[in-house]
Amino acid sequence: MLVAGIMKRNVITISPLATVREALMMMKERGVKSLVVEKRHSGDAHGLIAYRDVARAVIADDGDIDLLNVYDIAQKPALQVSQHLEVRYLARLMIQYAVKSVLVIDNNDLQGFVSDTDVVASLIDRAAQEK
Repeated sequence: MLVAGIMKRNVITISPLATVREALMMMKERGVKSLVVEKRHSGDAHGLIAYRDVARAVIADDGDIDLLNVYDIAQKPALQVSQHLEVRYLARLMIQYAVKSVLVIDNNDLQGFVSDTDVVASLIDRAAQEK
């Protein structure tokens, strides 16, 4: 199975200039735990901001959600894979780099998003079909 078969194509993005408060509100409204950080120009890389980034910057490091911008705390560049990669190699990368989410990028364009939950769900689906 390829990454294209399990990735989410409906990706929620946020400006790198948004405040952490705005990011948190967007996460709450959309019911997600992470957001893709938009590129600032064509040669830039996408980033990723997740709950753990907020926890590290705001709670552990005593940051201010109104003074910090998304670009201050986002993972950038985020780990990226092609939609044509086999899921087993994606899983290996996620384990090797200890990440829970990966961006799907082809030709420097955002195609989707994959979480560890998506990888495990594909395994469960495959196991149920083989039953």
